[in-house]
Amino acid sequence: MSGKKHNDGGPAFPRARKGHDGMTLRDYFAGQALALYKMGNCVECEEEECKDHEVIALHCYELADAMLEERDK
Repeated sequence: MSGKKHNDGGPAFPRARKGHDGMTLRDYFAGQALALYKMGNCVECEEEECKDHEVIALHCYELADAMLEERDK
């Protein structure tokens, strides 16, 4: 992944403990996108089922970044 700093959207959920922010909204969105891949629906690959974990992770975070960009409009 590039050295570009991504908008992480801030904490996805309120702080559970002082000093612990937990998961970012970017991570939460990427995790939700992962559900598509677990169902075998890779929107980026032309294969029926993508098995390349690095590609899946990249696509999930690309989708999360797009969701955050749209959210900021």
